[in-house]
Amino acid sequence: MNTTSEPTLIPPCSRCAATHVVRNGVNSVGTPTFRCRGCGHRFVANPRKGPIAEEKRHLIRRLLLERLSLRAIVRVVGVSRSWLQRFVNTLYDQTPWEPGPLKKKAGQVRIEVDELWSFIGTKQEPWWVWTALDSRTRQVVGMAVGERDEFTARCLWESLPSEYRQRAIVATDLLPVYQAVVPVDWHATGGKEMGLTAHVERFFGTLRQRCARVVRKTLSFSRKMENHVGALWYFIRQYNLCRA
Repeated sequence: MNTTSEPTLIPPCSRCAATHVVRNGVNSVGTPTFRCRGCGHRFVANPRKGPIAEEKRHLIRRLLLERLSLRAIVRVVGVSRSWLQRFVNTLYDQTPWEPGPLKKKAGQVRIEVDELWSFIGTKQEPWWVWTALDSRTRQVVGMAVGERDEFTARCLWESLPSEYRQRAIVATDLLPVYQAVVPVDWHATGGKEMGLTAHVERFFGTLRQRCARVVRKTLSFSRKMENHVGALWYFIRQYNLCRA
């Protein structure tokens, strides 16, 4: 009786269709894998799971706006962690670091500025999310992430659209670095009891409720600064669209 198994045919690359493909061992369940010499893609000949449908991708985009970790989305949607991480990395990389369309209103412009602590990488040192919010439209008009110092305050100031830097009254708390950045004629400052930053502080409550990365005592904090900032801008742009 001949027990010799037939050799496995080498398929073309499932990503770029190139034929310069070599065997690359087996995966965790023993299925033979192949690697494309051209694009470096590693794949199996007959995958059990097909491409992720656009309906499921749309659902994932919506779930990323809720208070869910990536592991929770994996459990809910039924995709792999590696695929979801690649999808999220691409989504955040393609998200512009700007507030998107803003409502324009005549008259005096007033923005409120405050800081929110969060974590990147470890919980040893916090990273601060500096946010500027239009008190009339309730839209976020600027954001910067960094330390709680003058440099990050200037990054926030530079992130504001020009019309806000030229004619907006800027309401802040008593943090001294604001005095070095905001023009004195346009600066309104006071303690929390004065309510000058009540609207932006309320936005922080919404942000902590909707974004797991900034929840207090969270286990879902970002490992990379690019993903942290990308996730925040992704939420802010959708938040602003709801108020546009």
